Amino acid sequence: MLITNARQPKSLDAEQRNKRYLISMAVRVACFLGGVAAPTPWNWVLFAGAAVIPPIAVMLANAVDLRRPQENADDVTPARPELEVDTVIRGTVED
Repeated sequence: MLITNARQPKSLDAEQRNKRYLISMAVRVACFLGGVAAPTPWNWVLFAGAAVIPPIAVMLANAVDLRRPQENADDVTPARPELEVDTVIRGTVED
């Protein structure tokens, strides 16, 4: 459940995009190594996969989530009581 309409921080977004790119490159390395070890009909398929994966990985890594949270016009937040300017709330500090 989201408690804010703010977007993800750029650091988290960049971290997720780096993770997607590294996973794609790991699959590419696996395709290449599998192509080296596989018999003839399959090695061409794996080499083709290793050749096609980099542009797809770059597109996935550069994909930015431009979606905005949907704002529901029917969802009206009820008025909440606010503190007065000079109000002091007494309490204790717990560790």
